[in-house]
Amino acid sequence: MKKETTKIAIFRKKEIRKIIYKNEWWFVITDVILALTDSVQPDGYIKDMRRRDPELAKGWGQIATPLSIETVGGLQKINCANTENIFRIIQSISSPKAEPFKRWLAKVGYERVKEIEDPELATKRTRILYKAKGYDEAWIDKRMREIVVRETLTDEWKNRGIKEDREYSILTAEISKATFGMTPSQYKKFKNLKRENLRDHMDDLELIF
Repeated sequence: MKKETTKIAIFRKKEIRKIIYKNEWWFVITDVILALTDSVQPDGYIKDMRRRDPELAKGWGQIATPLSIETVGGLQKINCANTENIFRIIQSISSPKAEPFKRWLAKVGYERVKEIEDPELATKRTRILYKAKGYDEAWIDKRMREIVVRETLTDEWKNRGIKEDREYSILTAEISKATFGMTPSQYKKFKNLKRENLRDHMDDLELIF
């Protein structure tokens, strides 16, 4: 993995260190605990939390990953977790500060269940998100049609025996090279994108192609 710079997130005036790993944000677990509990010994709080929550303790090896984080003493290996696993940790925190996170998780979970029951809700939510980001209606219409076309294409590949993610990536890369002369990863680099969705940064003509 290439060297990444440690960034700082701020939650209620508390610093939470984060770093890009495997193309997603990972957060220092003790920083999150400190921000949500005001514990003077976050490591001790984590031990108590794992003792109270056997399931959390059982899966801790998959939740906590030591990553190189910049500290005043230089780079050090510190346990970090991605967004999904940070949410799992928050579920075991009894502090009132964690309640806004828990309520948000409950709301998101409920919304996803409703979208499974009625997929049209997911489409409406996507439109609302794009509009909130400042995209105009014409662009959103093209983007939504592109999503449908993409799903139709991947369904056809699946029907023809394509199963592995790697195979989907190869086919997508071939289409991108034929259309734009670059693979999706090369095109993201060309547009100076990192974790952003490439198609969300295409103009009308690019979406049409």
